[in-house]
Amino acid sequence: MRVEIWTDIACPWCYVASARFDRGLAAFTHRDQVEVVHRSFELNPRAENGSVPIIDAVAAQYGRTREQQVAREEQAAALAREVGLAFRVGGRVFGNTFDLHRLIHLAKSRGRQAELMGLAFQANFAEERSVYDRETQIALAVEAGLDADEARAVLDDPDAFAAEVRADERLAADLGATGVPFFVLNRRYGVSGVQSPDAFTQALDQAWADR
Repeated sequence: MRVEIWTDIACPWCYVASARFDRGLAAFTHRDQVEVVHRSFELNPRAENGSVPIIDAVAAQYGRTREQQVAREEQAAALAREVGLAFRVGGRVFGNTFDLHRLIHLAKSRGRQAELMGLAFQANFAEERSVYDRETQIALAVEAGLDADEARAVLDDPDAFAAEVRADERLAADLGATGVPFFVLNRRYGVSGVQSPDAFTQALDQAWADR
């Protein structure tokens, strides 16, 4: 059985939902027969990399006050801590994740996709390192088990793995996904948002029974 997961490293709810899914998968009887594929989704494809604090940028994007956005960050942080994830509030910056998605596709081609995803989430939310910084991206790739020169070559070539990212995004649109996290089980069942581990296990059970 295949589970496809659309996420963006900039998405705090994806950070939490990925951990909850992992718990739900661990409780699934046939977990060893599940292939998990991470797919790309850009929440802000027109974003430019800079130094604008994430709270100010997202508050402006959705018409919220700074206090309202801080409250949403605190809510995400509380949910993260419930599943043992570290989450710092307030220090991240706003940026464009396209290059990081390209590196994640490189990692997929080398069998290290889950490792790079996990490290990138941790760097962004637990450590508040800028995942938009080129040297940070290369360091994360190396930590995930990729070759530094190969990662650097991908970043130097704007066409490298760009088609794969765009294909993931087109597929998400075709399946009706307008946001993330978005989980698709065997191309028959869609699960969106931050579900409980039990809900993910139940969805896996249903998809397995109906496969």
